[in-house]
Amino acid sequence: MGIINVTSDSFSGDGLAHSTDEAVSKALCFLAYGVDIVDIGGESSRPSGIYGNVIAVPEEEEITRVISIIKTIRAVSDVQISIDTYKANVAEEAINAGANMVNNIWGTKRNKKLNEVLANYSVDVVLMHNSANCEYRDVVADSVEQLNLSILDLKNHGVNDSKIIIDPGIGFGKNLTQNLEILNRLDEYRSIGKPILIGTSRKSMIGNILNLPIDERIEGTASTVAVSIIKGANIIRVHDVKEMTRVAKMTDAIVRVGGN
Repeated sequence: MGIINVTSDSFSGDGLAHSTDEAVSKALCFLAYGVDIVDIGGESSRPSGIYGNVIAVPEEEEITRVISIIKTIRAVSDVQISIDTYKANVAEEAINAGANMVNNIWGTKRNKKLNEVLANYSVDVVLMHNSANCEYRDVVADSVEQLNLSILDLKNHGVNDSKIIIDPGIGFGKNLTQNLEILNRLDEYRSIGKPILIGTSRKSMIGNILNLPIDERIEGTASTVAVSIIKGANIIRVHDVKEMTRVAKMTDAIVRVGGN
């Protein structure tokens, strides 16, 4: 999954500040590198307080930022397009424009209307574990429990069970130690029985360990990607698509011999 941020305040420094042409060009480069999913976001999802406060974006503005990009990409490719939003109206407009996945950083906690949209359109959905704080009895056990509850919530709204993907939420409501523990115990999320998406790309966890700025975290990202795949991740969400595609292919060749 390649990340396209149509924002001016992306933590990773790759925000395209609402440029349709640049975003589409970036998506086409991703396709050439072998990306499977393009994830488009019109509002920064970075946690508040780490890189400054997140700038809230009105729904109308968020829709304006992403719709023309989705339509243009869809016109030239059948690649899976994901809309990174927790807002029901944004998701619905994006789906109508050609998106076929919703990447929801708040699971089912923030916007219940979104559950109805997901059921009505039968698109794939990524449920990410998120929390307002870092207080857990056991970060893995607690997040597994909450993800299972979110899945039940979606199913009760009529969402097809086969459409659901989970994301443990690295960096969201977790401290450094908890993030590392999730990666080390990622295989425990297999108990949920859903494909696992992991997003570690360029995150502060890597910067804190290596003492490196955002634009020098590619090796650290590569390490987390390889470990995640070994531990059972099915989808990696990354900024550096060319390099991480190579890491994923090499890791897959080792741990999934013969495509198993």
